[in-house]
Amino acid sequence: MKDKLWSRNFVQCCLSYFWMNFAFYLLMPTMPVYLVEELGLSEKDAGLALSAYTVGLLMVRPLSGYLVDCFSRKHLYVFAFTGFTLMFCGYFWAAAMWSIMIVRCIQGGLMGMTSVSGNTITIDVIPSSRRGEGMGFYGLTINLAMSLSPLIAVWIYSHGNFHSVVLAGLLSSAVGLLSVFFIKCKEREKVKRPPFSLDRFILLPAWASALSYILVAVPYGMITSFVLLYGKEYNITEPGYFFLFMATGVGSSRLISGRLVDKGYIHHVAISSIAGLAVVFTLFATIHNEVVFFLSALLIGIGFGTGVPAYQCLFVNIAKPSMRGTATSTYLTSFDIGVGIGIITAGAIASAHSLAVAFLIGALSCVLSLAVYCLVAKKRYETMRLKIKEVK
Repeated sequence: MKDKLWSRNFVQCCLSYFWMNFAFYLLMPTMPVYLVEELGLSEKDAGLALSAYTVGLLMVRPLSGYLVDCFSRKHLYVFAFTGFTLMFCGYFWAAAMWSIMIVRCIQGGLMGMTSVSGNTITIDVIPSSRRGEGMGFYGLTINLAMSLSPLIAVWIYSHGNFHSVVLAGLLSSAVGLLSVFFIKCKEREKVKRPPFSLDRFILLPAWASALSYILVAVPYGMITSFVLLYGKEYNITEPGYFFLFMATGVGSSRLISGRLVDKGYIHHVAISSIAGLAVVFTLFATIHNEVVFFLSALLIGIGFGTGVPAYQCLFVNIAKPSMRGTATSTYLTSFDIGVGIGIITAGAIASAHSLAVAFLIGALSCVLSLAVYCLVAKKRYETMRLKIKEVK
């Protein structure tokens, strides 16, 4: 008999994580348009402003993993989520590049702490025998949020303005914060650690998986931030529907990828995901018509939806239970670094050449990710997995 997955705690974890990401990613497609068309910034400066949240994430996430492993995960979750929600108010007065960067940096740091604590609590409530499946469904919430919220944001922006989008984000985040209070988790004993050690902040054995994940996240940062401008550049009708097709791909792939990971096909899933993304981004960058535009959206969603459960287990499965916070932090930080690099490079390349060239570079990044995975990460994961089993 299978262990129960869909407990009340797991459902509330999924709801809170969905609404947090839904709120934040409402800003991703609309802010570049707002910065370029209303504030008059260049695409390069818009990329810098957008990437400010990554700076905040990288400053806070490694520390968050340590705090989550040592102190109350629920209390940390509530504190960070509250701060994250309140920071939406900052966008109402931020009307210049630097003020927007400050708000995004602070909110990014709070988002980093929120996601690490939320992910780790979720891992705690999922039965270990169904971890891949559970994290697949949990990860589906963020991918659905990151795919659906931009579509809704575009609709709100077209019928209102950027501040209307911000208000929607504030309300969505408040709903997510309410869900957090319904999560019940056991208090844990504090973990004693040496005065200083690098593994407080980074899961060192997962460095190869982290590098592969960084590289595959680069085109994701490019696509979520600049796809609307890209669609307008090539006269695509209603480019905002890109996110609907992308969400469909994510949802359909997540239904099976987590189960395949639990059955031992973790490497098959990861490699298929990376290889598929490399091909799709190449087509997306070189063929410019509506059929390829929206078909690429569907396939990009399938690619990322398939790969995320595998990548998360690559980190969590080689960490001791007392190090799950650090493992989660390293996993999320890797993705954030890649997304941040993607946003900055896409803006810079678009200013110097075009967004098509930027997406072609994104495809190359996927090829490099595949090489790192096959040559290093796969073997290292199996070696560390055996060591963890021996310790247990």
